[in-house]
Amino acid sequence: MFLSKAELDALDLQIARVHSTTGVRIAAAEIGKADTYEELPWKAFALGVSLAALAVVGADVLRPQWATPHLTMLSTAIMLAAGALAALLAIFVPAFGRLFLHAARCELEVGQYAQALFLRRELFKTPHRDAVLILVSRFERRVHILPDTGLNGTVGEAEWQAVIERMKPALRQARTADALQAGLAAVEELLVRTGHKGGTGADIGAPEPLIEEKGA
Repeated sequence: MFLSKAELDALDLQIARVHSTTGVRIAAAEIGKADTYEELPWKAFALGVSLAALAVVGADVLRPQWATPHLTMLSTAIMLAAGALAALLAIFVPAFGRLFLHAARCELEVGQYAQALFLRRELFKTPHRDAVLILVSRFERRVHILPDTGLNGTVGEAEWQAVIERMKPALRQARTADALQAGLAAVEELLVRTGHKGGTGADIGAPEPLIEEKGA
């Protein structure tokens, strides 16, 4: 859906290795978008109309002799067209749409999507409640790591945040495969360092292939 077959194969092999090395069920996911963000086109529309209106008012001040009923109608059409163009850009150009999206909203929506995915995939069904979900959302360019409760005693929030920090440079450049590879490597190091070791196949089950979803 988003990644090439070579990238998918490489990530699946890395997931299997982390799974085997640590004995922890690792799930890595990439989604297109965590929410529809229906307000973004309207915010862009308002900005486009406002900027066009400012330009029209400025032109009227500089050239008052231009003010005619016909020109007033044309000015209104220009403002609406500018708003519509901005709204379309917010829908079809992710980088422009993100300009109208608050960081806190991003974190909330990506976190909620991760929780829903964790439950939907039943990642909690491990003997020691020690599964880990690493989720990357392409539109928001955000990472959310959701560990199960069995890891709370050995791995702290600051350590998970350090994993996210290692993923951010690649994610800023929209290199999601590289970001996931960096995250998986960091999670493997972290779990090994905190005493997690591989078990038998019956103990840990089969590794989880990379999850790709369109999202909202």
